[in-house]
Formats: sequence, C-alpha cells, structure tokens
Amino acid sequence: MMNKRMLLRPGERLDDLQIKGYEIIQSPGRFCFGMDAVLLSSFVKVKKGERVLDLGTGTGILPILLEAKNDGEFYTGLELQEESADMARRSVRYNGLERKIEIITGDIREAASIFGASSFEVITVNPPYMIGEHGMKNENEALYIARHEVMCTLEDILRESAKILNWKGRFYMVHRPFRLPEIFTKMSAYGIEPKRMRLVHPYMDKEPNMVLIEGLRGGKPRLTVEAPLVVYHKDGSYTQELLNI
Repeated sequence: MMNKRMLLRPGERLDDLQIKGYEIIQSPGRFCFGMDAVLLSSFVKVKKGERVLDLGTGTGILPILLEAKNDGEFYTGLELQEESADMARRSVRYNGLERKIEIITGDIREAASIFGASSFEVITVNPPYMIGEHGMKNENEALYIARHEVMCTLEDILRESAKILNWKGRFYMVHRPFRLPEIFTKMSAYGIEPKRMRLVHPYMDKEPNMVLIEGLRGGKPRLTVEAPLVVYHKDGSYTQELLNI
C-alpha cells in the first residue's frame, strides 16, 4: 500500500469504501460519489472474464466497487474532466489495482471512436440527471457538468453504448423515475431493450427518487420489475437491506 501523502493533493481526502480495505480519493470542492453509485454497483452483474466500461466515471467509484464485488476481467473508466480522471487514477494506484482498472480521459460522445465497436460485455453509467438548465445552476463548473446534461445527453450515452456493447451485452444505469418514459423509449430505439428495473424509495411511504435499470443489447421485450428498495426507516435509520449493500 502506498503512502497516502504521496498521492493526495491539497484539499483532498481519502474515504473508506468499507470493502476489501479500498479507499478513494475525493475532493469536497468537486463532485463526490453518492448513494446512487453504491446502489448501482450492487445492481450490476459482472460475470467472470467480462470487460466493463463505466461512462463518466468521475473519481472512479464504480470501477473500484465493481472490481471489489465481481469477478470481471478488466474495468475501464471514461471521464471527460481531467481533474476527476486524475483523482481516479491515483485511487486506482493507491489500491494497487493498476492491472484491473484503467482510467481514460475522453468524451462520452466519442466513446465508440475511442474504444471501437463491440468492445465491452458490460457498460455502466451514473449520468447527469437534469436536462440542460433544469434545476439550479451550481457556480462550480465540475458539479454542474456532473449533474446537468451540458456535455452529454441521455441520447449520446445510449447511441455510443449501442455501438460499444457486444451483441447481448448488458447496460446498467441509475437515473430519476420522472424520466422513465424517455429512458425506455430511447433505450428501445437504440436496440438496448429494458430487461430489469428496481425503484428506490427514500421511505416506505414516499415516492421513489431513483431507478436502477438493466438493458440488453439485442434483447427481446420483457421487463422484470424487482421489489422496491427502501433506504430509511421512519426514524431515519438505514434499513437492513441498505446496510447490507
């Protein structure tokens, strides 16, 4: 294990991922991972020998968690913002995962040109949820890019994923339920058929605020809706399932 001080920059911190002793470098001034990334990492299924691409990987949280939880062959993260990509690379080095994870700086809109057709069995993405100016614009550009579709849209993600995925390859995404009609329509239009879905509720009696989706390139229409995941008990404590995740 490398010395922490060798890889940390001013203002950064190391967060314990509570799995395999892994830690991740984050900066409070940039976009830090949230519960959505953790939930997606447990929803994704990676089989032995499969190659995984995480689009818009940020500081690399999904490749690191997926490596810890699955038996895939190799994990690649694509990130547009060099500062975030640099943090992700240093986290990979800190955890000694250079032979399992690679972080590449690049644009999701050019992903197929970067990686080539049918080059991955699995794609994951925790995309910007907000359309254009929807919601308040944050003065922090890094946060704004992470939360709003200013550098890539849902259509960009699905178009490139359809090219990059192998036939019968799997696509995993976490998003907001209010965009489900658009998500399903565009997934089907690009030949990625929605196959599995799980809604995430903050409380049992509250409407869902996240949705986990699995799609299959070239799949036939048939959607399985899993039991909802509830995050909090009424007293604000985590449910047992959430704690297990």
